[in-house]
Amino acid sequence: MRHRIITCVTLASLAFASATPPAAHAATEASTTKAAAVPGPGPRELMQQVSQNLLRELDANRAMYAKDPRQLRALVDRYLLPHFDTDYAARLVLGKHWRTATDAQRQRFVDAFYQSLMRNYGDAIVQFTADRMTILPFKGDPAAMTATVRTEVKRSNGTPVPVNYSMRGTPQGWKAWDVTIEGISYVKNYRTDFGAEIEQKGIDSVIKRLEAQNTSGATDPAVVPAQAAADKKSK
Repeated sequence: MRHRIITCVTLASLAFASATPPAAHAATEASTTKAAAVPGPGPRELMQQVSQNLLRELDANRAMYAKDPRQLRALVDRYLLPHFDTDYAARLVLGKHWRTATDAQRQRFVDAFYQSLMRNYGDAIVQFTADRMTILPFKGDPAAMTATVRTEVKRSNGTPVPVNYSMRGTPQGWKAWDVTIEGISYVKNYRTDFGAEIEQKGIDSVIKRLEAQNTSGATDPAVVPAQAAADKKSK
């Protein structure tokens, strides 16, 4: 019986292949080749490994990380920085202003933006736990060069929180370029926030504000996750 089933499946596959136009075959093979050319694990596997390792270490030293922002930033950097496309995210945030910025302004913005992004990301996940993280089923074309890895993480009080990572394939492997927590895209909110300020005051104003916030450790109100914002309002 098993042999008959396998034979039927094989014949059906061959019939489909013969009915598929050569151009469709070529397009499918091309996209599959592109995805296969990205070295290392796939986007879902990569973010599962990175997230679980980060959250496990956070679990082991939660009190220290909650009290020491510098240690928390170092933890996030250790696990996420090698797999985060900082330059690509910064270009998206600046949009048209990237083209008119000088090399020095671009470098300062990339550094300040990443520090701000990871500081806010660290503040958002400090109450998340590794044993309550779920990687949700992948949706999309597995051969595409972009992907969204959807996860759900529970806070220590049991509240489920959706945390999604926007990914892109690069010659160095899959890399994240945006984090969306509770429906709030960090890159989108930064872009909206910075765009208006750059138009009014120039890019140097944004860079200086980011650098000052990074030094003081202040949370950027433009990217505070929805639950954190609600908690502040209730106080």
